[in-house]
Amino acid sequence: MMAGQGGLTKLEVGVLSAEQQEKLRQFKVRTRIDNERYLRSHPEVEVLIGEFLRDLLLKRPADIREFAADHFTNPNLQVVTASKMEGKINTD
Repeated sequence: MMAGQGGLTKLEVGVLSAEQQEKLRQFKVRTRIDNERYLRSHPEVEVLIGEFLRDLLLKRPADIREFAADHFTNPNLQVVTASKMEGKINTD
């Protein structure tokens, strides 16, 4: 069964053996823990995404891809992010 335009096939867990299902479950748990650990050690990710979504929803551009490219290639992005991080630290 196709899952959308990406061409990825839908995983049907029923075709996996019990051992494969358990390995898949453990992989998902480890991945979630690793992702959480990464995000906790990089709080700037929350600021980057939050600022992008805020600007996106305020400006509602017709071409989201172009808007995202412009947003994330802004030469001042690092300065803006550092400033927002400083503000976040001071308000926590």
